[in-house]
Amino acid sequence: METTEEAPPSTTDADSDEETSGYARRLTLFDGIMVVAGGIIGAGIFQTPAVVAQEVDTPTLIMLAWAIGGGIALIGALCFAELGARRPEAGGGYVYLREAFSPLFGFLYGWKLVFISSTGAIAALGIVFANYTIDVVGLANVWPTRMGIAVTAILFLSGINYFGIEFGSLAQNIFTVLKLAALAGLVGTGLWLGAGELTTAETAAESVWATSGTWGIIAAMGAALTPVLFSHGGWQHVNHIAAEIKEPNRNLPLSLLIGVGIVVGTYLLANYAYLYALGVEGLAGNDAPATAAMEALIGNAGGKLIGIGVMVSVFGILNLIIMAAPRVTQAMAEDDLLFEPFARLHPEYRTPMWAILFQAAWSLLLLFSGTFSQLLNYVVFGDWVLFALIVGTLFVYRRRDARSDEEPSSYRMIGYPVLPVVFIAASLFVVASTVYSTIQTNPENAVFGAGLILLGVPVYFAFRARREAVPS
Repeated sequence: METTEEAPPSTTDADSDEETSGYARRLTLFDGIMVVAGGIIGAGIFQTPAVVAQEVDTPTLIMLAWAIGGGIALIGALCFAELGARRPEAGGGYVYLREAFSPLFGFLYGWKLVFISSTGAIAALGIVFANYTIDVVGLANVWPTRMGIAVTAILFLSGINYFGIEFGSLAQNIFTVLKLAALAGLVGTGLWLGAGELTTAETAAESVWATSGTWGIIAAMGAALTPVLFSHGGWQHVNHIAAEIKEPNRNLPLSLLIGVGIVVGTYLLANYAYLYALGVEGLAGNDAPATAAMEALIGNAGGKLIGIGVMVSVFGILNLIIMAAPRVTQAMAEDDLLFEPFARLHPEYRTPMWAILFQAAWSLLLLFSGTFSQLLNYVVFGDWVLFALIVGTLFVYRRRDARSDEEPSSYRMIGYPVLPVVFIAASLFVVASTVYSTIQTNPENAVFGAGLILLGVPVYFAFRARREAVPS
């Protein structure tokens, strides 16, 4: 009979800097903040604002959509902060789902992450990085050059993270600071040299409201929130590396709250700058509003600077995924739900060496096969299904607390149980919106996506049978 596994007692000592499951706690609060901020900021903020402006075409509603999205992200950070403080070990969502619901739920999380989402994202980001590098440097965008740059980036970052998390973290810190600096430059330039069209554009609000009506505005806001929420995703990566954060009961919650807070503030300022520089029509009419804004303000050099900013941003998030995801692979293998070598840590570097090497190899396979984009499109809705389930584990943990005299975590989120319910509702809204859109355009994608995730069920039972067949 399948039973829920209990967490090892040693992992609940959140104030200890001792190694957990063989990992060494080497990451500081600053490192954690950079992981959170760097995990959220990708290429989205340079492009997504145009999509939002096309849905809600007044400055107030545009800013409101980003403010609501930021608020939901902060709620998610609060939830993940408590979960991370409760279980400061490698694996993040895999661990919470395994303990609260069943090992099967945890396995499906890891299955999707390890074999589809993370490796597919690594391949996709490698190509995006290559395209921006080619554009910035001025190379010919041909297949050998594009693939050569992508492969080099993936292997280089995999190598850095193989030789110690401190090297991967240093790279993450550098590139997160650079991408924040790029956004600060964008905001500053937009506000300093912008045309100041924000106030003028706002005069259209009353006529838009009168034309669309209240329900029309609500529907438009709903459509705008989906890309906004996708742009705010990524904070969960820090929970995957919780076993390597010093004083996790303190530093993990602070990393999440400060990191998400920085990004929310930066995103709001960036959108204000877009509106100030381009106006609503200019923002909605450009697929690359950051490039359009900077070119309008300072000429072609502005577009080149944005290209460099996006290149740096993509390289940073590529590094983070390469750093964080193998910790989930290692945790699954340690539970005998993947092949045993993946559970091994390097004796000197304390990194999941075989998990990192497998991830690099699988990512390159997806890269050369050209299937990564299609795979990601199939399972895009799955991220938010899993977010909702992970936050749902809080209710299980809290219920267990009520039955136990021992308090496993000194950090407890504010606003429980209302805020977790709000986050779950928002997650399910994203899922419903994405599935509805997929059914309207490519209904087979929804079927294939669900099938890919559920394919993990027989794989799980195969590994479980293999584990039970081996004598203790």
